[in-house]
This record gives sequence, C-alpha cells and structure tokens, in this order.
Amino acid sequence: MTDRIDKLRTFLKTSPEDAFLRHALGLEYVKTGADAEAKKIFISLLVDQPGYTGSYYHLGKLLERMGDNDAAAEWYRKGMEVCKISGDMHAYGELRGAFEELTF
Repeated sequence: MTDRIDKLRTFLKTSPEDAFLRHALGLEYVKTGADAEAKKIFISLLVDQPGYTGSYYHLGKLLERMGDNDAAAEWYRKGMEVCKISGDMHAYGELRGAFEELTF
C-alpha cells in the first residue's frame, strides 16, 4: 500500500462518510492496480451518495478496463440521469461521451 492510501484510510476513520475522501481512496486504488478494492469503494460511495457525480465516470472506466462493459454502460447511464436532475451538464457531457464511445 502507498502512503496516500494509508493517509486516506486514517482520515476516513474520523470521517467515514466524506465523499471526497472516499473518491480519492478509490482513485489511489486504481493507480496501484487494486481494481477490486477500487470498484468496491466507488460502488459503495455511489450507493450511499448517488449525487457524487465524479465517481460514475471513474467507476465506468474501471469497469471497462476490467472487461465488464455492460456494467460500465449501466453506471454511465445512472450517472447521466443524476447529472440531468442536478443540472451538472459538464459531468453529463463526460459521461455521455464515455457511454457513446463504449456503445457505438
């Protein structure tokens, strides 16, 4: 494990619901190749806090890399719906681009 992962896990002990820290931990796991752990972190975050739109993209890309394109497409779709509701058109555009690249 990296020092960053250790630090993030320590911070999460005192703030376990902090979406930013959870997202950052997922990204660190991606960087180290711990895909299963990253997947678990991102899914848990999005189930608990579906409005944290940045994690949809990263989870989708992770799932693509893991060869699960159907799940990636589904998470992109979910993220696009959340973005429409919240009005986050920048994130919506990124998710739509990733979805179209995957499915067309």
